[in-house]
Amino acid sequence: MSVERSWIALAIASMSALVIALALTALVALIIRLAARRRRWPNALVKRARIPFRVFLVVVLLWVAVAVTAPAGEWMPAVNQAFLIATIGVGAWLVCALAMFLEDVALARYTIDRPNNRIARRLRTQVLILRRLGMAAVIVIAVGAILLTFPGAQAVGTSVLASAGVVSIIAGLAAQSTLGNVFAGMQIAFSDAVRVDDVVIVENEWGRIEEITLTYVVVHIWDDRRMVLPSTYFTSKPFQNWTRRNSELLGSVEFDLDWRVTPGEMRDELARILTRTDLWDQRVSVLQVTDAVGGFVRVRILVTAIDAPTLFDLRCFIREEMVAWLYRSSPQSVPRTRVRMVEEETDISRPPHTGDHDASALFHGDHGAEGRASQFTGPIQTAR
Repeated sequence: MSVERSWIALAIASMSALVIALALTALVALIIRLAARRRRWPNALVKRARIPFRVFLVVVLLWVAVAVTAPAGEWMPAVNQAFLIATIGVGAWLVCALAMFLEDVALARYTIDRPNNRIARRLRTQVLILRRLGMAAVIVIAVGAILLTFPGAQAVGTSVLASAGVVSIIAGLAAQSTLGNVFAGMQIAFSDAVRVDDVVIVENEWGRIEEITLTYVVVHIWDDRRMVLPSTYFTSKPFQNWTRRNSELLGSVEFDLDWRVTPGEMRDELARILTRTDLWDQRVSVLQVTDAVGGFVRVRILVTAIDAPTLFDLRCFIREEMVAWLYRSSPQSVPRTRVRMVEEETDISRPPHTGDHDASALFHGDHGAEGRASQFTGPIQTAR
């Protein structure tokens, strides 16, 4: 049984293809949702893949309709090639959408908005890297498949393969830094050295890892700046990771106080301060005198908190409360600068001599010296 090839049949077949595509999309979405009513992943799948799946069905069904009902002509090979290219492109889009759905399912089980989320941050980092690698591979394969649909692509490919040795050397030299960043990004993802949402100190800046790609890492600085670093930075330079194993941290608050300070009273006040806040995790609370030189007594307080932001707020809270307590209840502990003034005493029992001469001089300073001086300055005695 042969199908009539005419423009009218092509139009009817095209409309039927659109209706069938819409109906199949709705039917598949309904089946998926009914199959797992009490779960969330069917809605996520429908949301991610509905449009690319519908477009893919439309392209395939239209291609079938054109191949079956379109009148023969010289333009048919070009139309078939266009449909083939469209099918490859939309198919790659559908595969990428499915990859993003799998990423959503994997990340939904491990959220990072909770304490002790080290495993969740590690899996999030690895899933993001794998998704980018998978999407890049799908795009490269799709582009290669599209190029192979052209008649001259095989001849070009043969010539390129013949000179693959020279091309690979040139490409390797030209993209050395880029490939280094790519491999560094993969190393970061699977070495567990740094993960998304880790708290790090890089270039003397405090921030969180916001994004990890194959070539660079974005650090969200505490004052809302973004520092973009190449992936090789984290594999070739030292950096601080405050949440490598856990997020709990130990911090210090220091005071330079007067020698009349009473550490015991400060220690009691510290205990009262910590009972008034939820920032302290109740692990460590220490007050020690660490130094006592240079006219000051240095008092150091050590406390702990569940993470770096909480620790910073706790240190500020303790510093503020302790300063208020010192001025209110222990003003003698406030540091002071002491100056000693010495006044010289002068002898007013005898009149001062002219000039500031030494009392042990030969001809002045005392009565004996004045007598010696008179022997030289008085009248000269002559013999008669």
